[in-house]
Amino acid sequence: MNGDNSSGRSGTGWMMVWGIVMLICGIAAIALPWASGIVVIVIGWVLLFSAVSHLIFAFHTHGIGGVLWQILLALVYGAAGVFMLMNPLAGLVTLTLVLAIFLLIEAALEIALYFQLRRGMNAGWILFDAIVTLFLAILIWSQWPSSALWFIGTIIGISLIFSGISRLSLASAMRRRT
Repeated sequence: MNGDNSSGRSGTGWMMVWGIVMLICGIAAIALPWASGIVVIVIGWVLLFSAVSHLIFAFHTHGIGGVLWQILLALVYGAAGVFMLMNPLAGLVTLTLVLAIFLLIEAALEIALYFQLRRGMNAGWILFDAIVTLFLAILIWSQWPSSALWFIGTIIGISLIFSGISRLSLASAMRRRT
């Protein structure tokens, strides 16, 4: 029994740490919303690196279908990477739209999680997080593309803060149980 209690507390400890990290990252994203533009450059380089990796992998793949598939993937990754590096503003606008879609999907998943945990202590925070995330997705969609320069950092920050609060609340409730 004691072993279960300590492993439960350890898990909730990590959940609390994760919640605090999410809160700190959220505050930083709101304080420096323009810094989200740097993300486009990083993503561009990651995509180029992935393109090269797919090209290298193509020569180690057996069968013409596998080789062609890897070359096609390398071209798609490479084109996306070059696009983001050559047009960071357009990349940021595109990334803003992708973020809106991501937050919409996250909100749907959080709502599904709420219905799984709704009888649990503090499960309402998950629903609250889902509602805030859905609101942010709609807000991005309605303001897109004009506010792409500052919106990503601000919205991600708000989402991270509420996610951090919900995780801290759940960890606290789980600790009280164990």
